[in-house]
Amino acid sequence: MTTLVVLGVLVGAWALLKARSSRADGHVLRVHPYRRLLWFITPSRAQASVSFDMTLDATELVAWLEEAHPVCGAHMTHAVVAACFTALAEQPRMNRFVAGHRLYQRHGEWITFSMKRKRLDREAKVAMVKLRLEPGETFLQLCQRMEGVIGEQRSGVRTHEDAEYGLFDALPNALLELVVPLARWLDAHHLLPGFFIEGDGLFTSLVVANLGSLGMPAASHHLYEWGTCGLFVVVGKAEPVPVVEDGQVVVRQRLQLRWTFDERIDDGLNARAGLDAVRRVLEHPRAELWGEAPDGSTAPALDRGRP
Repeated sequence: MTTLVVLGVLVGAWALLKARSSRADGHVLRVHPYRRLLWFITPSRAQASVSFDMTLDATELVAWLEEAHPVCGAHMTHAVVAACFTALAEQPRMNRFVAGHRLYQRHGEWITFSMKRKRLDREAKVAMVKLRLEPGETFLQLCQRMEGVIGEQRSGVRTHEDAEYGLFDALPNALLELVVPLARWLDAHHLLPGFFIEGDGLFTSLVVANLGSLGMPAASHHLYEWGTCGLFVVVGKAEPVPVVEDGQVVVRQRLQLRWTFDERIDDGLNARAGLDAVRRVLEHPRAELWGEAPDGSTAPALDRGRP
């Protein structure tokens, strides 16, 4: 009996220590009392979500992608992922998340993007691909990694995501009603194993969904309660639009991005700085992502602006 009591005390102390310090994917931050109260007033991401639209001039981006695609296979998704990585590196305050009524600074910049396992196949499964920005990585290197992962997803190889979904799918509904809340409780109390977090696409800095690749406009998307993702962006189709420049009507390519943001992470001023970084990269991709060499070999590092 004494042994069980001692063991229980040790386990309880360990759990308390874990809850008060850090977790596998981030470390605790001290915050202003007002922001701390937000976690209790708006305890879920759905209650704390803010949606906003961004329309940018994609004329240079569309023309540049036509040149870059034969070199590295780049599409709009590659460019948006790269721009978001640059913004997260420059604005680390946007790379935070709320879990268990605490604010965490995430370890590393992570982006998840969605894709069809078979191109334009309505019956094909949707895959969530999660990538971490490598130190000093360029756009060309990022494209090579993305193409490698996309090729793996479309090869039919069983992934970590498949194994996780298969495990949950094998459980009866009655058991799922117990297991899923238990997993969420473990996450809220910072006890979820690191390997579980690293392989899950919703434990990420940001999710990118490119509806433009399906010829669709951007849509507003909700934030998931599962995981730690507090930013979601949906990309629409770039379209020619008449605009007035210097008193003349000209046709420019316009691209719409629709964002959903967990306001408990940080304030609007820092969110704007992150969006401005995304706009800068996408409106000037040659300078920001490619460099002077025609093959992209002189491209600057995506994390060059990290403080």
